[in-house]
Amino acid sequence: MTEEVTREVERPWLRHYEPGVPTTLTYPEIPLFQFLEEAANRFGDRPACTFFGATLTYRKLLTLANKFASALVELGLRPGGKVSLHLPNCPQFLIAYYGTLRSGGVVVPFNPLYTEREITLQLKDSGAEIAVVLDMLYPRVAAVVGETSVRHIIFTGIQDYLPPLLRLLYPLKAKREGHWVKIQESPTVHRLVRLLERASARPPQVEVKPDDVAVLLYTGGTTGTPKGAMLTHRNLVANTIQSISWFTMVREGQDTTLGVLPFFHSYGMTVVMNFSVRTGGHIVLLPRFSAEDVLKAIQRYRPTYFPGVPTMYIALLNHPRVTRYNLRSIKACISGAAPLPVEVQRQFEEVTGGKLVEGYGLTEASPVTHCNPIFGLRKAGSIGIPFPDTEAKIVDVETGTRDLPPGEIGELVIRGPQVMKGYHNRPEETAAALRDGWLYTGDISKMDEDGYFYIVDRKKEMIITGGFNVYPREVEEVLYQHPAVKEAAAIGIPDPYKGEVVKAFVVLKEGEKATSEELIDFCRQRLAPYKVPRFVEFRSELPKSLVGKILRRVLMEEERKMG
Repeated sequence: MTEEVTREVERPWLRHYEPGVPTTLTYPEIPLFQFLEEAANRFGDRPACTFFGATLTYRKLLTLANKFASALVELGLRPGGKVSLHLPNCPQFLIAYYGTLRSGGVVVPFNPLYTEREITLQLKDSGAEIAVVLDMLYPRVAAVVGETSVRHIIFTGIQDYLPPLLRLLYPLKAKREGHWVKIQESPTVHRLVRLLERASARPPQVEVKPDDVAVLLYTGGTTGTPKGAMLTHRNLVANTIQSISWFTMVREGQDTTLGVLPFFHSYGMTVVMNFSVRTGGHIVLLPRFSAEDVLKAIQRYRPTYFPGVPTMYIALLNHPRVTRYNLRSIKACISGAAPLPVEVQRQFEEVTGGKLVEGYGLTEASPVTHCNPIFGLRKAGSIGIPFPDTEAKIVDVETGTRDLPPGEIGELVIRGPQVMKGYHNRPEETAAALRDGWLYTGDISKMDEDGYFYIVDRKKEMIITGGFNVYPREVEEVLYQHPAVKEAAAIGIPDPYKGEVVKAFVVLKEGEKATSEELIDFCRQRLAPYKVPRFVEFRSELPKSLVGKILRRVLMEEERKMG
């Protein structure tokens, strides 16, 4: 048997690659920020990003990123030092992200919706020394930095990179909506625009190796405790190049991508931001998802690509005026983070004329590992086939050591250049997730004869709501803090818009009283909005195993039968 035939037997998916998609790739031995340097050299006058009508060219973005790198070094950041970003999608995110990498620092992205409790946990665990914060989030971060390693806060406002007229009007709008925050500068609190004005445009001379950690990206797990996945420059360079290879129609220096997927999430970071910068593409930045804003942006900027999550596509299709907008510029979209309903795929392709395919990834893999071919064989309900240079197989759930044949259900494990270095300061959890070079995903899956993979269930019992991960234990821990709660369990229940929403089951202490509204409000003060239970059901007892462990699976099965 020839080597090529052997590979096809071991990796049946290779025969379903589209013409033009290579089975193996060459990855440059470069730090990630070199993508921006190369784009500025090749496409200096082309727009890198547009934000509410204001554009930064690649040359200007590189200058600002280099200045930011110089400013960080001036503030005492050393190679390997951590910089936390508390920002939505805006030009400042790109400046701080590539600038931090250029300084030899490590980027630690935060969800801007995080509460003080969540910010504290992640800042402490990461050891971040400098925080870059949107001004309206400043009070939340400033309230907790005393408990952390943060020595400097750099703040910025949405208005800093708006067009001149909107910049003038923004303070009035912010004051009216209660978002205006007055921040006093000090030796440890710096305004970003002033810091950049003073900084040198000559970047610091720091050696950054491909295997150095570039981004510390937090993900939960079975325990609900956030873990920092250490993604190296090599990992992120590889996954960006793998993603680009899947799009055979990419035109360097010509494409436009709609940037509404949050960049603090690995999916938006790779398939929008790094993808676009590597190809000299133009990113249309939107700080939050609004169906109306997205429809207007598509009509105005004619994006070629619109990566998203099913919730976004559903919202657009259900918008009462969707037919009034011209969406025909869209060529291709990868949908990730949650299962893509077949009917949504069909309708979206009808409206746009482009292709919408389901993919799969996880933070620990930078994140993309699988995708359906864009113009080739697509299978409903499948996450598709592995990316170039990505191996995947199904192993038995009990030991994780026995490979299972096509059609059998087990745990999905993955190997490839995009797989993380490990978890920050978590040797035991790293050893459990990375075994003999394979990443154990915790997702219960199967592979068919053609090498297409299907997610059957989640070993981690994770809830995915609107593309965001919610870990039941985290919700439960907050509920347990309520004085009336004796026992609590959280599960995901189907939702036509968000895919899933959180439902909590609660047993109250004897003699205590509480309403569902009271418990939901209690959670709202301690959790990001998407983690807050939508429903609370009171029970006299919760199903348990022989050793007393609460069985979420039983609750999920009961909900399924009722639904």
